[in-house]
Amino acid sequence: MPPSAPLGRDASTARVTPVSAAPPPAASPEGGPVRLAGSPAPIGPGPRAAEAREPQPHAQAGAATNWVRPPGGAPSAALPHQGNGAEAAPPPPPEQPTAEPGRWRPWRFRMSNDVWGTPEVSGDLLYVTSFEVHALDVASGRRKFKTRDVAWAMAVADGRIHASDGPSLYALDADDGSERWRIATDGWVYALQVERGTVVTSTRGGGVQAWEAGTGERLWETAGAQTDFETAEAGPVLHDGTVYVWADARLKALEARTGAERWSYPVGDAASCGGVPMRLLPAPDGVVYVVAGTRVLALDSARGEVRWHFEAPAVFLSPPAFAPGPAVTGGGIYLADYLGTVYALDPSDGRDRWRIATEARQSTEPVLVAHGAVHLGSGKALYTLDAVTGTPRWRFQAGAEVVGAPVVAEGRVHFGSADHCLYTLDAMGGQLRWKLATGGEITGSPVAVGGVVYACSKDRCVYALDAAKGTGQARRPA
Repeated sequence: MPPSAPLGRDASTARVTPVSAAPPPAASPEGGPVRLAGSPAPIGPGPRAAEAREPQPHAQAGAATNWVRPPGGAPSAALPHQGNGAEAAPPPPPEQPTAEPGRWRPWRFRMSNDVWGTPEVSGDLLYVTSFEVHALDVASGRRKFKTRDVAWAMAVADGRIHASDGPSLYALDADDGSERWRIATDGWVYALQVERGTVVTSTRGGGVQAWEAGTGERLWETAGAQTDFETAEAGPVLHDGTVYVWADARLKALEARTGAERWSYPVGDAASCGGVPMRLLPAPDGVVYVVAGTRVLALDSARGEVRWHFEAPAVFLSPPAFAPGPAVTGGGIYLADYLGTVYALDPSDGRDRWRIATEARQSTEPVLVAHGAVHLGSGKALYTLDAVTGTPRWRFQAGAEVVGAPVVAEGRVHFGSADHCLYTLDAMGGQLRWKLATGGEITGSPVAVGGVVYACSKDRCVYALDAAKGTGQARRPA
């Protein structure tokens, strides 16, 4: 990759210089249980007895996992031997080991089926979808309950799990999993959002419905929503009492409780949007920022009037990101097109403050703006740019495509990759702090809460790692 060029408005001349890179990860060894260095206790509950007897279709679905220390550190003594396999695997651990009282430790929990999506943390429980919804204790990783039904879509709010198995919608108590209500829908639900006691669903064939979250009563229904992109990312957006729906080649703002139309704007159909879905972001400055193909529109959220319009040379696949504050502190609208060009727009007039190229980007996730920096995954690398000037700060190369969105917390950036690894980097310099090699591709995005990073992998496991030390135990209970 060529050295960084002076900043300018020609994206083709601005490239990010590598600062630090990770070597391609070694294949995860197969063998015994995962153990922490210097500790007789394995990580978390691990496989349950019934699951241990189940035949596994792929080797990577097994219990073995690599734990990798920060750069310069010796491999953990907990790592199984990576030689010729002559050494025996460590003995199996006792089931459901008890952690040292008052001391948290990293854990993992393995499901019987595939895990998908991003875990959701609410209170003392972590909710994850593996066909059913599973509720795991955030402290120990022990499963508190699982639902009896498949959940293709899920949202947790107001003490309830709202989910759909496709032809029906149901709500469960978030604490014990008991059923609150269940109703049949008129179509297959592919997207679901909850806010302020209202559940909004999208069904195949262009249907949009709103339901009372407490009882399941149908509030309203409309038809005509776009059917070209029936995915959760392209579905209606529920925000601050308004449902934004792409229907009949227009963006419509509907009152969430009644379905009454507040305003509409002609954004066009899929063809006029460059064959990609329209994406939008309702921002706290009273503007709805819309990307429709190569266009970026700023619409007044109260009346739908256009404040400004920006045209880019390539289409956008992800919604914009908004950072509050003046430009001198990094405030603005930030977005990246499918070529990986990152734009910083002035929210007052749409002026192009800067743009800089990374590499081709197929992600539907928005860029992340935090603490004066813009973070985004493009191809196999995570890029970090200065939010004020666009100056490249660092670039970190993973072993495969970046998956999901990065998360920033306490001066660290966490992200997943298709190379089966979860990475943690220093947010300022991009240095690798630690990485976790799992037995499968990371799914969704990691979640960082209270000094712990949670992530799901296609090895059927949910992981909880110390945000600072990975498999170390720097975190202490509050």
